[in-house]
Amino acid sequence: MRTLNAEETAAALPWGALVEALLQMFERERLGEAYASPRTSVPLAAGGVMLLMPAADLHFAALKTVTVHAGNAEQGLPVVQGDVTLMDAATGTRLLAMDGNVLTARRTAALSLAGAMRAGRGGAERMLLIGAGVQARAHAEAFAEVWGVRHLKIHARAQAHAEALAQHMRSRGVDASAIADPTAAAEESDVIVAATNSQEPVVPSRVRPDATVIAVGAYRADMAEVPPELVRRCAVFVDTLEGARSEAGDLIRAGVDWSAVQAFSSAQPVQQGRLVLVKTVGHALWDLAAARLAYVNQQQQ
Repeated sequence: MRTLNAEETAAALPWGALVEALLQMFERERLGEAYASPRTSVPLAAGGVMLLMPAADLHFAALKTVTVHAGNAEQGLPVVQGDVTLMDAATGTRLLAMDGNVLTARRTAALSLAGAMRAGRGGAERMLLIGAGVQARAHAEAFAEVWGVRHLKIHARAQAHAEALAQHMRSRGVDASAIADPTAAAEESDVIVAATNSQEPVVPSRVRPDATVIAVGAYRADMAEVPPELVRRCAVFVDTLEGARSEAGDLIRAGVDWSAVQAFSSAQPVQQGRLVLVKTVGHALWDLAAARLAYVNQQQQ
């Protein structure tokens, strides 16, 4: 079994191919050819927690293991550490191990693109990004490469972090700048991405009537990045209905009509000109899709 470090994991998951791998996994899920067990949580010493996320399809199985230790920050250690192992579903043979943090960041950004495509969207020129962490950077890179975003505004609590990300994107040929107030940019942007850990809405309520709003940061029922009044105006798409019902605080707080919320695997595109919200909470099948792609790419080298 080969083990890929962070740099090798990123190289094995090119953006365009990763989006396509996720779209293919949506179809396997729809056909009942891919499945995942609920996430398992195991308490660890020093207030830590270990999370286990297994998934399988007809050919491969994957297990993502994540540990979270809040106290690690004081020791100069990563708070979140993870790895993903890919196996042959028929024999259990271990095939590939990958950096879990990198895989998660890349598949989450690619998932936002794939979900928006299932909603009928594709391509954008102007983007507002709220947040400047790992997920924000992944989304900036993915949307610039796959959707051709050329103008990027970045708003974050720490202006220095927003400027650092803007500088990184300028080095990649994108007209990027850090902004102190996202209000004006929200009304001009084709796509708005929120990638924060905020417990209160950070996306302005006034956006273009045909905008695509993507929220990936809030992962608990008590967290929300998108204001309820904006959520209620949107056609809503989620990666999994089960996960969204329990974890998507943006939707729970807005009291959405769940019968109108569409999962990516069975989504019907909405008409152009409609306001769209894409909300993801994560699922082991998306890790499996990424791991499969990484393995195929390694085999071709």
